Amino acid sequence: MATANELNAVPQSWTNILPPTSEFPVQIVSRVDTLRGRYETLSRLSKSLAISTPDCWGDVLTSELVRLMNFDFLDVVVLNEKGNGVVWSLRANDRENGNDLPIQETLFWCVYHQRTPLWISDSHSDHDCRATNGRHEILQSGYRSFCGVPLNTANRCLGSLGIASSSPNAFTPDDVEFLTQVANQISLAIENWLAHRTIADLQKKLTAGSVYEEDELIEATNFDGIIGKSSALRKVLKQIETVAPTNSNVLIFGETGTGKELVARAIHHLSSRRSNAFVTVNCAAIPTGLLESELFGHERGAFTGAISQRIGRFELADKGTIFLDEIGEVPVELQPKLLRVLQQREFERLGNGRTLRTDARLIAATNRDLKVMVEEQKFRSDLFYRLNVFPIQVPPLRERSEDIPVLVRYFVQRFTRQMNKTIETVPPETMEALSRYCWPGNIRELENVIERAVIVSSGPTLKIALQELCNNALPYENEAAFQTLEDVERAKILATLKQTKWVLAGPSGAAVRLGLNRSTLHFRMKKLGIARPI
Repeated sequence: MATANELNAVPQSWTNILPPTSEFPVQIVSRVDTLRGRYETLSRLSKSLAISTPDCWGDVLTSELVRLMNFDFLDVVVLNEKGNGVVWSLRANDRENGNDLPIQETLFWCVYHQRTPLWISDSHSDHDCRATNGRHEILQSGYRSFCGVPLNTANRCLGSLGIASSSPNAFTPDDVEFLTQVANQISLAIENWLAHRTIADLQKKLTAGSVYEEDELIEATNFDGIIGKSSALRKVLKQIETVAPTNSNVLIFGETGTGKELVARAIHHLSSRRSNAFVTVNCAAIPTGLLESELFGHERGAFTGAISQRIGRFELADKGTIFLDEIGEVPVELQPKLLRVLQQREFERLGNGRTLRTDARLIAATNRDLKVMVEEQKFRSDLFYRLNVFPIQVPPLRERSEDIPVLVRYFVQRFTRQMNKTIETVPPETMEALSRYCWPGNIRELENVIERAVIVSSGPTLKIALQELCNNALPYENEAAFQTLEDVERAKILATLKQTKWVLAGPSGAAVRLGLNRSTLHFRMKKLGIARPI
């Protein structure tokens, strides 16, 4: 303890800030008690907020803070990530609960956007109150003092915490600092609560068959428009990645509606030609007499109706890619010219003998068996081998049934956006029926079924006439279930004999293809009653 002589030795400027000797220990003790009380309050708050629900947080905060601070009103406001709407609000001790104003017209909005504490000692004279441009709904309710702090986290500002008092000068700078520490505890509790609520919402959607499941619709693959992650599809995608960087011709096989054009576009977009044109030609949609003009162009007057010059698709696709869909429909008489442009990169327009050159990469697609067409002399063998540099077999939808749920959700999202409708779930029994259907029209049929279902669905649940699908569900499985081993063997031998035109022996005969000796095959044919038709 300082003596009177020691105090006289202290400079005069210091004596103005030192309390009387007898009061100094009392202030130290009081300060320590205050700090201890606030520490204990923060500790209790941390535990209480962690074990209680948001409905109880108002009582918890009020009961703890009222011991250390004098206030008449407390509110916690949580805003959405965009900051333009209230997600959750906690209001305690409000004497006029019902005169709510938009959040943009309150002091909480100022605290949220400034990201710093706002302390108003007296609304009648405080400069900070005037700086809010009159947006002080709390003060208009009769409160004179206000203290607001932001609810900051490591990722963003969640909202703001505020207390108000009907008395002026109710809060001190220490109160502002303490309330900031309280806000840190509340921010942590709110962040955890929001995270758990998000997880619960996702689990609820997954249980209900949500359309928006796991963000897998677009991210299922890295190929634009190709949706799915089945092993059969991944094999195709691996082939696309392998051949895309080259300039080799590609021949895509697959049933109608399997997405052969999407495969062709993926090859183009992954190639060095992606900045140039991707030209498509459906050979089956163009009359035979006009297909040559469509591919190679014509001069004015080259034939009746040629009133102007026309540039062909191969010329348009120079430095880019040309995609010939349904290549099996190209007439035999046009195939030599197509072969020439593939081998020598040269062609002539109709009505013009001048030779033109093109550097177009060819990708062709067909749903027909070109090998059989070659044997039947409906397709040139040299053209087939020139096209078949890198074959890709696109699997039918029935062979990638695990992709059906992903495709269903993708099409539901797409059509609901187009039609401005809201469909959130697909019933499990509906998804099961869609997965079991054989889909003879493949993805195109599925797309049409979902579009029709979105049109007729009036609520948040997708509605599909399941009876129409169940009547046709996997007929090949139902038939196979009643076949004996001899029936299966007989069907396989007949199919092979048809392919070899009933040739049993030789390197291309049925016996070699079936892995049998000629005598063994002959014996089994006799046993199964298989005879060559007359």
